[in-house]
Amino acid sequence: MAELASSVSIEFPNDDYPLTSWTRDGQVKIRMGPPGTIAGQAPITIIDSFKKVVADHGAEDALLWKANGAWAKMSWREYFDKCQAFGRSLLALGMDRFEAVSIIGFNSPEWLIANVGCILAGGIAAGIYTTNNPPACQYIANHASAAVVVCDGVAQLEKMASIADQLPALKALVVYNAAVPNGFQCSVPCHSFDDFMALGVKTEGLDVRMADQRPGQCSTLIYTSGTTGNPKAVMLSHDNITWTVAAMLEAQAKAGVGLDHNARLVSYLPLSHVAAQMIDIHLPIMSGAKVYFAQPDALKGSLGQTLKEVRPTFFLGVPRVWEKIAEKMWDIGKQTKGLKKSIATWAKKKGSRKNQLAQYGASGGAPCGYGLANSLVLSKVRAALGLDDCRFCAVGAAPMSVEILNYFSSLDIPIYDIFGQSECSGPQSVCFPSAWKIGSVGKPLLGTEWMVMPETRELVFRGRHTMMGYLAMEAETAAAIDTDGWLHSGDCATLDEDGFGFITGRIKELIITAGGENIPPVLIEDVIKEELPLLSNVMVIGDKRKFLTALLTLRVVMDGDGAPSTQLDPKALEVLASIGSNATNSNDAIACVKVQTYLDAGMKKANARATSRAQSIAKFHVLPHDFSLPGGELTPTLKLKRKVVVDKYADVIESLYGGTEG
Repeated sequence: MAELASSVSIEFPNDDYPLTSWTRDGQVKIRMGPPGTIAGQAPITIIDSFKKVVADHGAEDALLWKANGAWAKMSWREYFDKCQAFGRSLLALGMDRFEAVSIIGFNSPEWLIANVGCILAGGIAAGIYTTNNPPACQYIANHASAAVVVCDGVAQLEKMASIADQLPALKALVVYNAAVPNGFQCSVPCHSFDDFMALGVKTEGLDVRMADQRPGQCSTLIYTSGTTGNPKAVMLSHDNITWTVAAMLEAQAKAGVGLDHNARLVSYLPLSHVAAQMIDIHLPIMSGAKVYFAQPDALKGSLGQTLKEVRPTFFLGVPRVWEKIAEKMWDIGKQTKGLKKSIATWAKKKGSRKNQLAQYGASGGAPCGYGLANSLVLSKVRAALGLDDCRFCAVGAAPMSVEILNYFSSLDIPIYDIFGQSECSGPQSVCFPSAWKIGSVGKPLLGTEWMVMPETRELVFRGRHTMMGYLAMEAETAAAIDTDGWLHSGDCATLDEDGFGFITGRIKELIITAGGENIPPVLIEDVIKEELPLLSNVMVIGDKRKFLTALLTLRVVMDGDGAPSTQLDPKALEVLASIGSNATNSNDAIACVKVQTYLDAGMKKANARATSRAQSIAKFHVLPHDFSLPGGELTPTLKLKRKVVVDKYADVIESLYGGTEG
C-alpha cells in the first residue's frame, strides 16, 4: 500500500477535454475538487485575475524600480494599460494565437509587461535564461515559435540577432534598457521598447483575444534547466497558475502569514524560473502586493541594500542566497569579541530554543529570557538584514542544509521550505509556522494530494497545479502524468506519521553499485558536508563500481560573475584557523597536512553514520576549483549536473578506481 497524504479528493469532470496536452492550442479538463473547497474553486484566467486587481486596487502601487537613485513606481491601472498596449503591438505585427513571446533579461517592469501583454494577446510567454548561449537561445525561441523576442540591453539583442535567421516564426526583436544601435544589422525589424509599444495604438481586436481565452488553455512555457540534453517546455494553463496562487494565498492566510495589497516583495530571482514567475508576477496580480525590482547586480552583492530599503514582508531565497547572508554574518561574528560575543551567543541560544519549541508537535511559545535576547540582539540583526518586517521567509528551488536552517533559527529568522517543480506550477508542499519540521519539505499544498509509490519510493502528486504536459513531447508527457492524473516527480521520498515529506534524492541520481546496492547520493553528500564545513560541494561516485568515492570542493570566494576563485571564503578560513592551518587558498589547503588530517577524520565520522558499509566512502579527491554555473557543473538554479562532472573529471575519477576493480 502506498503512503498517502491528501487534503482533498480529486475529481475529473465528464467533459470532452483530455487530462493532458502537448500541443500549443490544446485545452485540458480542470482537475476539480468538491464544491466549497479550494480545489472546487471556480476556474479563472490570468486576465480575469488582472482585471480584478485593477478594479480593487487600480490606483495603488504595483511595480517599483530604481531610476536615478530613487524609487519610481507604476500603479496597477498603469501596469494593466501597458500590458494591453504591448498586446496590441503584438497584434499589429500579426502575431497569431498561441505563438510565443520569448524574453531574455534581468527582472524589470518591461519583463513583466512583455510576459503578461503576450498572454493578453492570446500568446504564450516563454522566458530564456540570460546565461544561455546562442544555440540554447535558438532552441528555446524556435521550439516555442517565438514571434517576438524581448531583450535586455544591446548584448542580449546582439545575441538574439545572431540567430534571428534561424527562427522561422520571428517577426521582430525588441530591446529595453537601451536603444537599437544605429546601423544595427538583423534579419528582422528591431525596436526599442517604447517604439514597439507605440506600434499598436490604433490596432483593434485585443478585447476579442482576451475574451476568447479559457482557463484550461496554455498561457506560459517554463523551460526546465535540465542537467542533460535540451530543456523540456512545461505547459502551464491559466488555471494552473491562478488556482495555484489562490491555494498558496489561502494556505498562508490560514497559517497567519497571509499576503494582501500592503505586502512588499523583492524581485531578483531569474524570471525564467517558475518560482520567480509565480511570486513576482502572478502572486501580486492575485493579491495586490507591491513588487520592488532589485538591481541587476543583486546576486553579486547589492541585494542586501535592496532588502534594507524595501523591508519585504515575504521573501524567497534559493539556498545560495541564504548561504551568502550567513557567510557575511559569520564574518561579522568573527570580529565580535568579549562581552558582546558572549551576549550574542546567549541570545542565539534563546532564538534556537524558541524555534525548537515552534516545531510541529512541540509546545510552542518562547523560552525564559527570549524577550531580552530579542531586544538586545535578535531584533537588531533582523533589522540590519532588512528582514525585520518579513512575516514569511522561505527557501526553494533546491535543498538547503540543516546547518543553515538552524543558523537562521538561532537569529529567530525561521526559514520555511517550499518544495515543488515546474511541472506542478511551482509549489507542491510547504512548511508553515503552524506545520514546520526543519529538514522536511512540509505538507501538501491545500487542494492537492501526494503519495509515495511502494516499489520505487517515488513521490507522485496531483491536483489543479499539475501541468498540461510538455510542448511537442507526447511520450514524455505520458511518462510524467499517468492515466489517473498522478504527476511522477522523479524524487524519492518518505512521509512520516504526521504527513510531512522528506526528500531522499532523485531517482535518476540513484547510484546502483556493482553489487546491486541502490544508494541515494544526496543523503551521503549532506552528511559529509555536515561533518566537514570546510567543503562547498560533494559529489559521490559509484555507479556500476565496487565501492563509493567522492569529489570534494572547498569553500572559496566567487567573483562577480559567479566563477570560483582559489581564495578561501571566511567560513573556510575560520575552519582552517581552528585546526591550525595557515592556508588561505585552495591549492595551499589541498597541500596542507593538517587539512588532509581534518578531511580524513571528518570522512571517517561521516562513514560511521552510513546506513550500511556499501554507503561509506572508500576514497576521495579534493578538486582545486569549486563547482559553478560558468564552469558548467551547475544549472541556473545551482543544481549539480552530475553527468557533466563525471565527464569533466573522468581522469580524476578513474585515478580513484585505478587498478582496484580489475
